Amino acid sequence: MGGKRKKSESEAEEVQFVENSNGDDTNKKTKKKMEILPSMIKNKEKRSAVHAKLKREKKLEKRKKAKAREADEKRALELGEEPPAKKIPRTIENTRELDETVCMPDDEELFAGNDADEFSSILKHGVTPKILITTCRFNSTRGPAFVSELLSVIPNAHYYKRGTYDLKKIVEYAKKKEFTSVVVVHTNRREPDALLIMSLPDGPTAHFKLSKLVLRKDIKNHGNPTSHEPELVMTNFTTRLGHRIGRIIQSLFPQEPNFKGRRVVTFHNQRDFIFVRHHRYIFESKGSQQTDSKGKTVKDDKGEKASQQKMIARLQECGPRFTLKLLSMQHGTFDTKGGEYEWVHKPEMDTSRRRFFL
Repeated sequence: MGGKRKKSESEAEEVQFVENSNGDDTNKKTKKKMEILPSMIKNKEKRSAVHAKLKREKKLEKRKKAKAREADEKRALELGEEPPAKKIPRTIENTRELDETVCMPDDEELFAGNDADEFSSILKHGVTPKILITTCRFNSTRGPAFVSELLSVIPNAHYYKRGTYDLKKIVEYAKKKEFTSVVVVHTNRREPDALLIMSLPDGPTAHFKLSKLVLRKDIKNHGNPTSHEPELVMTNFTTRLGHRIGRIIQSLFPQEPNFKGRRVVTFHNQRDFIFVRHHRYIFESKGSQQTDSKGKTVKDDKGEKASQQKMIARLQECGPRFTLKLLSMQHGTFDTKGGEYEWVHKPEMDTSRRRFFL
């Protein structure tokens, strides 16, 4: 009898072990099913159906969160409390790597250096900017078109044909004629691809890569700029290098804009790309029907619908539109052989998407 009991107990333990092992297998299978992604499904129809279902669920969850947030805000306003703080979305800009060269508003050393740098005479209204614009030796069809539009953007700019002259001779000529800057437009494969800005007489020289060029004729509903001196807008040049680049760009423009012309030239830095735009303000009066508190249209004494005039401001792009990216910053005027560089962009610097230099 004892032997039979031992056998039955051992058989029961084996059955229990098998059931437990089967239960573990089923749990693993359910986990695997839960972890299956749409990209892992080979059947196209099933894959699209699963993807649509997940997308719909995600949208519903997002809508629920938004409704809950609105309800919390409404409840806080009714109780006279402060509404919950809005969440700031994570972006590449607000999660950028810490940089020791970021300029602070109370940086006395920075402002003291501004009074003694190469651009102080122009930015303090002591000297009027005078710009010489030229091209590379092997020019293309879009090069002169871009130069002619640059002449309309930068006041007091003069174009000289490059010919076979060496760049050093052009710099010497510009110094004698009291030019404050030299701008060289470089072209490659019939397309402008680089911009060189030299501050005279002693530099520095900034070399930019030029991309995404759109000329005025290719901009829909573009405007034609006037001869008024434009207002200059510089944004997001936060580091020491960015501050220096901003000042070399500022030195191309007069520091007394004529606001009657309503012209604005914008240099906006974002992720080390400088977006250049040229606009003019337009003020228009637009009539609209008067309505009361209930949303019904108001009528005058004659029984006609009363209208009110509203002044609306809008922007009209004048062009050209292009993007600059800094390649190097050099001491003195342009010298490929013996020049000393303040800053040079190298491929090893692009190790992180959240690392910016301007």
